[in-house]
Amino acid sequence: MKTSPLSLQNVSKSFGGKPAVEDVSFTVEPGQIIGFLGPNGAGKTTTLRMALGLIKPDSGTVKLFGEEPGEAAFGRIGFLPEERGLYKKQTARDSISHMARLNGMKKAESYQLADEMLDRYGLSEAKRKKNKDMSKGMAQKVQLLAAIAHDPEFHILDEPFSGLDPVNQQVLEGIVREIASRDRTIIFSTHVMEHAERLCDRIILMAAGRKVFDGTTEEALAQAPRRVVLASKDETLPEFVAPFSESVETKPDGSLVLTLKPKAQAHDILEKSVNDGLRLTRYEPARATLHEAFVALVGRDVVETMELEGEL
Repeated sequence: MKTSPLSLQNVSKSFGGKPAVEDVSFTVEPGQIIGFLGPNGAGKTTTLRMALGLIKPDSGTVKLFGEEPGEAAFGRIGFLPEERGLYKKQTARDSISHMARLNGMKKAESYQLADEMLDRYGLSEAKRKKNKDMSKGMAQKVQLLAAIAHDPEFHILDEPFSGLDPVNQQVLEGIVREIASRDRTIIFSTHVMEHAERLCDRIILMAAGRKVFDGTTEEALAQAPRRVVLASKDETLPEFVAPFSESVETKPDGSLVLTLKPKAQAHDILEKSVNDGLRLTRYEPARATLHEAFVALVGRDVVETMELEGEL
């Protein structure tokens, strides 16, 4: 049985007396893609830095591959920090080669690998371009390639999509999928939950320094309110939906968005409409999102405060 790449047990950390992470526990299993989600200030970066041994927890334990964080594990890890930084006068191939050599690769082999990676990910024109002359998106992709050049077992990516345009976000998602296809383990933090919906096997949600959810993506989505969009030519539609709905929103086109009661099922509405002869012109169960699940888990008031502060 493979050793867990990362295990945190009851880890806490404060700065200046203010808690940043409080009593967080989770274990990363080999081969998983984990989305480590939450708004800015939720404690994600602090947790990942403790996981790597870059800062020490005030309490609790951290294990990398079953051992205390240390140099022995670093060659098995690829880390993309939240703070972007490449040596400005290095070229893209120099940056990738440099990181590969720090992880034990010989110089000639490292440059060959750098060229292959830049070609594979559509960055051939950047090979001899200095980092200071690259666009932000191009530099960010080069830094990611440098972090994964030595083909580590475990990838820790802190906000890899932050600041990228949609095209480059899609490219990075492709890189993450390609890494996962080689049976590597990945945990990435983000406050944009759509990336996790598309990529992840498992979701860990953080809010105000605490873990508020840990489970599969499907289990996370199940926490969100269930909604159905209905429209009908019959004026009795509002009366008809009342037994099924906790709340009803009327859209500009006249359709109704129902938030279902806990025991109500979407198919019950369709079955009853047929039995009652209700002429539905639209019946559409709405797809839940991780953002809605997060709202359900932490509360609307908390989320509204975060949105006002620019954290979501």
